[in-house]
Amino acid sequence: ARHSYATSVCLANGVSIENVAKMLGHSNIKMTQHYARVLDSSILKDMNNVRDVLSNCL
Repeated sequence: ARHSYATSVCLANGVSIENVAKMLGHSNIKMTQHYARVLDSSILKDMNNVRDVLSNCL
C-alpha cells in the first residue's frame, strides 16, 4: 500500500520526492526511494519539458 501511495498517488501527480518522504514519515529520502520507483510517464514528461526549454533557447 505504501509503494502504491508513493508512486500512483503522489509522484504520478507531481508531488516531489522530498514531500512524499515527509508524508510517509521518513527521516531519510533513501527510504522513500525504496518505495518510489520512477514512472515512465514521469520520465517522458520531464524529457519533454527539457526539450521545450532547450527549443526556446535556440
